[in-house]
Amino acid sequence: MATDIIVPQLGESVTEATVAKWLKSVGDRVEVDDPIVELETDKVTLEVNATVAGVISEIAADSGAEVSVGAVLGSIGAGGAGAEPAAKSAADIKAVAAPAAETAPASVTEAEVLSPSVRKLVDEHKLDPAQIPRTGKNGRLTKGDVLAWRDSVATGTPAAATPVTPVATPTTVTAGPREDDPREERVRMTRLRKRIAERLKEAQNTAAMLSTFNEVDMTEILALRAKYRESFEKKHGVRLGFMSIFAKACVVALKEIPAVNGEIDGDDIVYKNHYDIGIAVGTPQGLVVPVIRDADKLSFSEIEKTLAALAVKARDGKLSMDELTGGTFTITNGGVYGSLLSTPILNTPQSGILGMHKTQPRPIAVGDKVEIRPMMYLALSYDHRIIDGREAVTFLVRVKECLENPERILIDA
Repeated sequence: MATDIIVPQLGESVTEATVAKWLKSVGDRVEVDDPIVELETDKVTLEVNATVAGVISEIAADSGAEVSVGAVLGSIGAGGAGAEPAAKSAADIKAVAAPAAETAPASVTEAEVLSPSVRKLVDEHKLDPAQIPRTGKNGRLTKGDVLAWRDSVATGTPAAATPVTPVATPTTVTAGPREDDPREERVRMTRLRKRIAERLKEAQNTAAMLSTFNEVDMTEILALRAKYRESFEKKHGVRLGFMSIFAKACVVALKEIPAVNGEIDGDDIVYKNHYDIGIAVGTPQGLVVPVIRDADKLSFSEIEKTLAALAVKARDGKLSMDELTGGTFTITNGGVYGSLLSTPILNTPQSGILGMHKTQPRPIAVGDKVEIRPMMYLALSYDHRIIDGREAVTFLVRVKECLENPERILIDA
């Protein structure tokens, strides 16, 4: 008897995923807990493991397919360890699948095209899926297609008319709106990359986003790190980096200017009396923002250890949903890539994000003298709907003061 490979729970508020790649093929032998397929959600990539030992007897959702929680990805059939039963299983499946592909009608049946979530929407609103223009891969109908069609029907716009087939045709052409150049390569956006794009555009569209800038003299921070580098690493097993110091400085400023740690929820402003600091981490798959919980209660070494562990998990694609959600404020460090100055985009629904940049020696007036000091530009992007300019500037000045006089962080002065 075959055992279905099911899409597991993906995390809070996440109901769909994309099949990134199959790690096993039809006919391959698997043992319990062997990784079978990788799924990509809006936030993380996760592996689905075998729940039983056997042979992969069917792949129901190919790479690139969109699937919902509880959907069947494929199945594992009973099979011995020898190669012969596995080969036979694969051959049987191909033999069955080939005629089906040859005799399939030109228009794919609705049961094959509609995902469970799309089918639910169509049924709820009593829509005819055959009338709705499709923008999904291989002519699939997406939730966005259904919602757009529903809205056009509700408003009585011409889009609701039945003759929409000419509009639908170009959307199914995978070559895109222009002819491909042989010197170019077209790569489909991953779900994570699309979600990053959506969130960044959402921040620009919904928040009254503004940025304010300052610069910080890093002399004292560099001296502090040089003085305690060896003893700190020897005692705690982790290096003393910039990020723990910046996180602590931000906590001091957030306590003084609570609006920067808040968010807008409908007609309400939510002031958060906890300090969960998101740290932007670049990965091969895109930018992710794991969260350091209760940063105000952690020591410098605890922040550095937590961040190091989260960074490794981020680059390996092993972050959990809990580690990526619930942040109250974000810090991003473009300086590691050489950025001298930038304006970071809000990590919604948060209302503030601090941008760190490259430390660079510059001539600075110190009293009546000009000295060469290691300087860093700081940028605070904020939502002007909740944070006034005075508060934003005061916040950034407070961070600057803490960094230029690190003892302030220790005594919260």
